[in-house]
Amino acid sequence: MTVLAAGVDVGGTKIEAVVLDERGTVVQRTRHATAHVVTTPPGSATADVIAQALDELLGPNVQVPVGLGLPGMMTVSGRLAYAPNLQSANGADFATLMAERRPGQRVVCVNDADCAAVAEHHAGAARGFDNFVMVTLGTGIGGGIFSHGQLVRGHSGFAGEIGHMVVDPRGPRCPCGQRGCWERFASGAGVARLAREAAAAGRLPELVRRHGDVESIRGEDVTLAAAEGLPEALAVVDEVGWWLALGVANLAAILDMNLVVIGGGLTTAASLVLPAARQHLAGMVEGEGARPPIELRAAECGEQAGAIGAALLASGTDD
Repeated sequence: MTVLAAGVDVGGTKIEAVVLDERGTVVQRTRHATAHVVTTPPGSATADVIAQALDELLGPNVQVPVGLGLPGMMTVSGRLAYAPNLQSANGADFATLMAERRPGQRVVCVNDADCAAVAEHHAGAARGFDNFVMVTLGTGIGGGIFSHGQLVRGHSGFAGEIGHMVVDPRGPRCPCGQRGCWERFASGAGVARLAREAAAAGRLPELVRRHGDVESIRGEDVTLAAAEGLPEALAVVDEVGWWLALGVANLAAILDMNLVVIGGGLTTAASLVLPAARQHLAGMVEGEGARPPIELRAAECGEQAGAIGAALLASGTDD
C-alpha cells in the first residue's frame, strides 16, 4: 500500500484522523477526545493528541503530507487566530507545534469546514457543482464556500464563519461573545438547547417522563424520539429545520449558490431535519420564483469528511 497523505479533523469534542492511499481511499482511522487544556504555548495539549493519533496511524518516522482541519478563524499563513469552540488553542501555530512533535513532517493547516467542503467537492455530494456552500453542524456551525470551482478563503483566510451570522440579536450568548449566532439554534448544541427550552416549557412531557428531568434531555434524545414518530419531538425537529432554513436563505441572498451540503455530526438526523428545512426554505428565499431552486443535500463523506479533505489539501489532489 502506498500512503498518499494523512488528515486530521480537530473538532470541539473529538479529533478524527485518517490515512488515504494513492486512490484517495481511507485505509486507516482513529479517534480521540479533544483536549481543552490551557497551555503555553497555546494549543500544545491539542497538538499532543494530534501527534498521538498520527503515531498510531503512521508510526513515529513515516513522512507523508499531513493536513490539519482546525475549528475557527484560520489565517492564510496557517495560524488559528480564534476558535470559539476550542479557546485553549486561540493563537496557536500548529505547524510549529507539530514540527516539534514530528520533525520533518509537512503539515498544512486549514479551517475544518473548508476541508469538509473539499472532500464533498472531490468525491461527495458536491461533485460536479462549482458554486456551493458546505454547512457543518457539529458543536457549532462551520462553513466552506466554493465559487466557480475554487475554495473561497477571503482576505485574511476567515471566509466561511457562517455559524456566527447573528440571526437573533436578543438570542442566547454564543461562545464567540455575540448573542443569537446561527449556531446557537441549528448546531448539535443548538438542538440540545432548543430541546431543554421545550422541555422546560412543558412541550416534551413524554421525553421528560422517559429521562427523569428537563436537564437530562439531550439533542440526541429528541432526534431519536422524532425518528420513532413522537409528535412532541417532531415539533422540535421542525423548529431546528426552520432555523437551518433561515441561515441558508441569508447565505443565498449573499452568495447565490445552487447547492448547500449539510454535514457534521447532526447529519445523523438529516432524514428528519432536511425535509423540514426544505419546506421552510421555500418561503424564505428572495425572489424564489425568479431563481433556480436551491438544493439541500446531506453530505456523503460522513464524519470523516474534514479529515479526508485535510489529507487531500495536504497532498495537492483537492480538485
